[in-house]
Amino acid sequence: MLPRYTVEVSHNGLGKYRVVSGTDHYVVQAKAKALQLSWDEEYSRKQRKEHEKNSKEQERRSRIRSREERQQDVEDKLEEAAQRTEDAKTELEQIQNTLRSALKLKHAVKWEKLKRTDPYPTPEPIAPSYREYPYEPKPDDIKYQPLPNPEPEPQSGDTRYKPSLGFFDKLVKSRAEKKIQTANELYANEHAAWIERAQQIEAENKKQANELYLRDRAAWEEAVPKVQIENQKRYDAGVAAINQWNAGRLEHEQTLAKENEAVEKRKADYEALLPDAVTDYCELVLSASKYPDNFPQDFNFEYITASKILVIDYSLPAPEHLPDLKEVKYVKAKDEFVEVSLSESESNRNYSNLLYQICLRTIYELFDADIVGALNAVVFNGWVKSIDKATGKITNGCLLSVEAKKEEFQDINLNDVDPKTCFKALKGVGSSQLHSLTPIPPVLNISREDKRFIASKEVAGQLDERFNLAAMDWEDFEQLIRELFQQEFNKNGGEVKVTQASRDGGVDAVAFDPDPIHGGKIVIQAKRYTNTVGVGFVRELWGTVLNEGAMKGILITTTDYGPDAYEFAKGKPLTLMNGANLLYLLEKHGHKAKIDIKEAKLILGEKV
Repeated sequence: MLPRYTVEVSHNGLGKYRVVSGTDHYVVQAKAKALQLSWDEEYSRKQRKEHEKNSKEQERRSRIRSREERQQDVEDKLEEAAQRTEDAKTELEQIQNTLRSALKLKHAVKWEKLKRTDPYPTPEPIAPSYREYPYEPKPDDIKYQPLPNPEPEPQSGDTRYKPSLGFFDKLVKSRAEKKIQTANELYANEHAAWIERAQQIEAENKKQANELYLRDRAAWEEAVPKVQIENQKRYDAGVAAINQWNAGRLEHEQTLAKENEAVEKRKADYEALLPDAVTDYCELVLSASKYPDNFPQDFNFEYITASKILVIDYSLPAPEHLPDLKEVKYVKAKDEFVEVSLSESESNRNYSNLLYQICLRTIYELFDADIVGALNAVVFNGWVKSIDKATGKITNGCLLSVEAKKEEFQDINLNDVDPKTCFKALKGVGSSQLHSLTPIPPVLNISREDKRFIASKEVAGQLDERFNLAAMDWEDFEQLIRELFQQEFNKNGGEVKVTQASRDGGVDAVAFDPDPIHGGKIVIQAKRYTNTVGVGFVRELWGTVLNEGAMKGILITTTDYGPDAYEFAKGKPLTLMNGANLLYLLEKHGHKAKIDIKEAKLILGEKV
């Protein structure tokens, strides 16, 4: 049997709770998220309405009560009463048009809309900013204040280097030459001294420039590694952030791909008419159907594959869920609003009409959405949970039930029908007055949670070729039949459950075969007999099949059947298995035994 996944969904604000289940984890998660989102939206709408109501009241109370504003307040309240009356009428009209409003829409599931396309919510990291490296100092770039030469460079043409020649110097040539030589020597000595001082200053300036360059170079060499380290850290952090973002985005995309792949698989399963997929599809259809927020939209399904019948247990609204406000009046003399409600007979009529409409609408939506021909018929069981006024306890009763065949139903012009008359024409069963909440038995109510089921035990391992099945304990024989059919149905994911021992000719075991063509609910009766099985047992099996709403019945015995038994089973979904068939089934699953009727009669004390 396929594993089932369940997710509990609740909303404290609305006081709602539902368990979403299915055989595909991603589909269950998607349905739970969609339900939670719809409840959040419903709660937001409720809060907005409450906030608007409170805001209007606060605004009204905060006004200065001048004559003009009192008159304006009255007009505002009259307008509010008119608006509330209009809202009440609209709400009642929506209830009255519950069926027609659905006829305008297409209800087939749009699989693509179930797929997630939301982008990765985290924004892509911004590239890191890096510190600029300091400028590398060059010797020629050093800026400093050079030491100046304190004296100007001596020039040979300076006055002080020109000898003053007197009258006698001009007469005595040697005297003049001596003075000229002395002046030249003075220039030569002072110029040489100036050159020496200039060279000393130039050397000092070069030393100062080199010291400044070395200082700047040392500072630069110290700063560069720090900038490198800091920039590397920024780079590494940026790479890590990008890698983390890419990993998160990839995980997000993989999650989307898995969920979307699950949707595609569910679509394929639905198109293949697999039972769980069909019920999941029908749940999606009905979950998308819009009703007032306070209506309970809970439903359970069972799909009978052999007949393509969908059984739905649908939670209908109780009378208190329906609006009964008809009109709102403002009484100026009392400065108050007076609400006028529907009469009891009007409320009862509206309630009954609504339940018939919901029934027809639900069947219509399911048939309209059935694009693969999965449904031949729908059985609608409408349940109402309410408080029993006699006991004060919560009760849940079925108020109306109907089986609608697709071909017949789709011939009905639902736009112009009277819902109750249409329901009755479909041979629907309902209490005479739905508002009385009197329960009725459903037309068909198939459930695997059968209280008759008991724990099974393994007995086939005790058998060998000497073991006589015809003399076997009758309870062990029923367990053996369950064990064999469990092995037979296991390959298709089916299950077999044995019922409480009664020896009353009822159901000995129930098989649930998920095969989309031949499967469904199968009742099994085991007869450990030493005489030929007559038609009476076969008739009994046929009655059990009809009573259980099963798709097939199997009768298996250690002997054989009479001609009348085979004749009665002809053309009916009944399988009669005799002793030879039983031995073959045992051998097929690796077990051996014998059937010796004569020996069994001796053991059991019966006449040979």
